[in-house]
Amino acid sequence: MKRIIYDDNVLDYLDSLIDILFDKEYFSFYESSEKYVDGILDFVEENIFVKSKKVAPKYFNRYGKNLFYIFYKPNKRTTWFIFFQLKDNVYLIKYITNNHVSGSHIRGLKGNSLISL
Repeated sequence: MKRIIYDDNVLDYLDSLIDILFDKEYFSFYESSEKYVDGILDFVEENIFVKSKKVAPKYFNRYGKNLFYIFYKPNKRTTWFIFFQLKDNVYLIKYITNNHVSGSHIRGLKGNSLISL
């Protein structure tokens, strides 16, 4: 049976991302920030088993060995990259970032054709 497990650091990051998005006024309503982060989680849950995974660049080994990634593009300017380990049908989500945060390290990764830094 396939399972998804989120590293505690990833869960902490996503929780804080809600506040960051609201505090920096990316969204006018707190609920909109929550919905945006829920969209990332929904994407992972619905797509990680079926979407084509890519081998992560060596730079991201700091988050775990033998990482793969998939990407999620919720709008024209932002691409989210979900890095994970896969063993025995268990997908361990180790790190999540976007092109605005890690642009110099993910430039050229598939799904990142529109980088705006």
